[in-house]
Amino acid sequence: MIEERTTYSDQPHTTTVIERKSGGGGTILIGVVLLIAVIIGAFYLMNQNRNESAQTKAITGAAESVSDGAKKVGDAAQKAVE
Repeated sequence: MIEERTTYSDQPHTTTVIERKSGGGGTILIGVVLLIAVIIGAFYLMNQNRNESAQTKAITGAAESVSDGAKKVGDAAQKAVE
């Protein structure tokens, strides 16, 4: 914002211009908001990775159970043939 002042004296007309600049508070606020967004994004990605790992372990466990069941059925069929 520019403020204009006119002073009167015996000397010729003089205009003084004073410029006011902000202290940079808006820049700090934007930086804080961006930092919070980065933290939230990192937290989300870490949780997503944990969920995928848990799903992978659950699927692996189910596949192992099916494999064990199939082996038992195969063994039973082999005994029935003998």
